[in-house]
Amino acid sequence: MKFILMMGMKAGKESMSKGIMSWPKQDIQAHIGFMMAFNKQLKEAGELVSAEGLAWPDQAKLVRAGEDGIPITDGVFPESKEFLIGYWIIDVESPERAYQVAARASSAPGPGGAPLNMPIEVRQVMSGPPEELQ
Repeated sequence: MKFILMMGMKAGKESMSKGIMSWPKQDIQAHIGFMMAFNKQLKEAGELVSAEGLAWPDQAKLVRAGEDGIPITDGVFPESKEFLIGYWIIDVESPERAYQVAARASSAPGPGGAPLNMPIEVRQVMSGPPEELQ
């Protein structure tokens, strides 16, 4: 079963408002080290499909098709309450295992080494439309 684990963050959160780059250097290194080791463990277990961090929301654009298919862009929207900062796609045996992986990702160290306990949204990646709609 494939799942996407989406790491989100509340906009304007005091310690994160400028992103990880506002942390002390040793805290950044500890966080990145944790994430690299975490991804390595998932890969060695055969569970990691993909993992990526995303640029900060101030670099995002919403795009939709205009009348002639020409892209129309909009944004950035600083009033957003939450934003996605990264994700993993994993292939595991059960939803319970996906929840275990998400909990481990949530515990990544932040400033001072304290666990961030970030919310991680877990959603199954569907391989196609439900059978009743095919």
